[in-house]
Amino acid sequence: MNRAPGVVRDRVVTVPNALSVLRLVLVPVFLYLLLVAHANGWAVAVLMFSGASDWADGKIARIFDNQSSRLGELLDPAVDRIYMLTVPLAMGFAGMVPWWIVLTLIGRDAVLAATLPLLRSRGLTALPVTYIGKAATFALMSGFPLVLLGQWDALWSRVVLACGWAFLIWGLALYLWSGVLYLIQVGMVMRRLPKVDSKVDSGG
Repeated sequence: MNRAPGVVRDRVVTVPNALSVLRLVLVPVFLYLLLVAHANGWAVAVLMFSGASDWADGKIARIFDNQSSRLGELLDPAVDRIYMLTVPLAMGFAGMVPWWIVLTLIGRDAVLAATLPLLRSRGLTALPVTYIGKAATFALMSGFPLVLLGQWDALWSRVVLACGWAFLIWGLALYLWSGVLYLIQVGMVMRRLPKVDSKVDSGG
């Protein structure tokens, strides 16, 4: 009886996991629509669906105990990172956002990725996602489709474009701040947790 929660958390087939996989499949679809077909409207639709499904899978996992899983805890932020890499790059190549924003976002993620060996030396694979990090991702993934939607030659699109840039700048600031907090957490882990013996950790 006591092991039941662990069994539930080890589930693979859940609604949140299915939504995360669907979001992952839509990444090349978005790239094709934006860079090849130049179908900006459909590209916006893909981003909006991805954002809505990202919110839904987290909500479902929190409400229903049997929909929470260890795989979901790893898959959802991994898909978020993929979107945070591909969407800015694609819009940079399309000339819709300046490259300094693209490179700043990628550079932040690269710095955080470089801390993985340090965490693994303490027996960890990653640190929990913070609310600031989630808010930053939400702002950025709201800003990019709004900037894309603001490319139309119409009066309403100017308002949408201004809102998109507001989301992007605010999201960029939060994204950098969440990165600083992550590095502080890594430093605390390095000071407080002992180094894991690689031989013991591997079962040798």
